[in-house]
Amino acid sequence: MTFRRRHILKLAAGAVALPAVSRLAFAQTYPSHPVRIIVGFGAGGAPDILARLVGQWLSDKLGQPFVVENRPGASGNLATEAIVGAPADGYMLLLTSLSNAVNASLYSKLKFDFTKDIAPVAGISRDPDVVVVNPAFPAKTLPEFIAYAKANPGKINMASPGVGTSPHMAGELFNYMAGIKMTHVAYRASPPAITDLLAGQVQVYFAPISAGVSYIKSGKLRPLAVTTATRADALPDVPPVAQFVPGYDVSAWYGIGAPKGTPAAIVDKLNATIDAGLVDPEMKKKFAALGSQPYIATPAEFGKFQVAEAEKWAKVVKFAGIKAD
Repeated sequence: MTFRRRHILKLAAGAVALPAVSRLAFAQTYPSHPVRIIVGFGAGGAPDILARLVGQWLSDKLGQPFVVENRPGASGNLATEAIVGAPADGYMLLLTSLSNAVNASLYSKLKFDFTKDIAPVAGISRDPDVVVVNPAFPAKTLPEFIAYAKANPGKINMASPGVGTSPHMAGELFNYMAGIKMTHVAYRASPPAITDLLAGQVQVYFAPISAGVSYIKSGKLRPLAVTTATRADALPDVPPVAQFVPGYDVSAWYGIGAPKGTPAAIVDKLNATIDAGLVDPEMKKKFAALGSQPYIATPAEFGKFQVAEAEKWAKVVKFAGIKAD
């Protein structure tokens, strides 16, 4: 009886351990076939380029293709829906961004809860926007801009590449924290916004640094400040907004997410591989060319960051009364 009891207990213990062993073995062989990275933006922009850089790095290091698939629409919600409904096996990943955090409060009838239904995998970058004006604009510094805006409420037109985008939200947070009121003018992308800024049709643009830096260096636009808490590598002489508006901090961030329930061993493997790429000298050069600054975080750290971002932008959406198109 004793032998039989021990035998039964041994079998039971083995049965309990089997799923953990299976998960570990699955992670060790992952990936065994191509992986898709779903991007909720069109081809050719900074999000798409960053996803392709990371995808190529993962392909080279893990031995299987990581293929970028663009699914633009509804500010990235279509791409997120595709991942929420995908198998939690690591073979469909999502390029996450500030838009995901904003959409959580901007859209009232989403079919998912971003911070709960998407597992955080790794950060990629936190990119500054840069506050730019036409050289003919009277303000030459950010304090002068704030003073002008307070003296002329509602008369400054602020361009953005769309409702809920990083430049739009950066401007609305600036309205809130600086105590001013700019009028939002939404475009479909950065190029037409910059065209109208150059022509004087709008007065200010919180431009993605990759879109604005060439105009700044050619003298066609005047930079007043960058939106991150510290100076940007691409524009080291431009002060941060926080120097004049304490606590202000906005970055157009990107990362990688996966369906909820994706095995931790796979998440950790992806995180470690991506983090290795973010410190690679050649990858850092490619990021710098885009004006991007690598963002390294554990899955837990990245998850906390995303929750904090969703809470932060919910307050701004409410304050500004922003509605989805």
